Amino acid sequence: MNISFMEKVMSFIHSFSKTADFESIVRPHMLRLYRVAYRLTGNSTDAEDLVQDVLVKLYPKERQLLAIETLGPWLAKVLYRTFLDQQRRNKRSPLHLVAKGANMDADILDFIASPQAGPEEGTEQKETHRRLQAAINSLNPDQRHLCLLYYVEGYTLAELEEILDTPLGTLKSRIHRSRDALRNFLNQGTISSE
Repeated sequence: MNISFMEKVMSFIHSFSKTADFESIVRPHMLRLYRVAYRLTGNSTDAEDLVQDVLVKLYPKERQLLAIETLGPWLAKVLYRTFLDQQRRNKRSPLHLVAKGANMDADILDFIASPQAGPEEGTEQKETHRRLQAAINSLNPDQRHLCLLYYVEGYTLAELEEILDTPLGTLKSRIHRSRDALRNFLNQGTISSE
């Protein structure tokens, strides 16, 4: 995450009078919010905008935030709902057709830091990342978001039940179907490359 982005958001928050309280409430959750936003949007600029939209929306509700017991999952739910709302608005917008022509499927696995590896390991790692990204991109958006929130971000099923407003049994079956779809995609790639 870009440090200057965090500084910009916090300076925006500081420009209001009761910022110290709001900042102390949301700061512990900022990095995770950004990571979830990045996984949903696929690029840093849109992720920063999404987090900023959520913070601007929540700023007047500071007192309500204090009453929330599990703030992290609740903030992720607000972020996810805001993301879905933006997606719906974008699909209705004539600019959606222009954006569709751009490369919106950024390879999010390319941004994961890794220890230095030799040329062989580096090539193998890039191929693995490429195959995983292709497998993730083969999922429908709901499956992709669920897998990223569950497997990558580590939200529990109980937290996802609240975040996505989906019954636990439905989540379990969706995760199972997503895992099967990923396995099938990856197995087809292995068979076809031999």
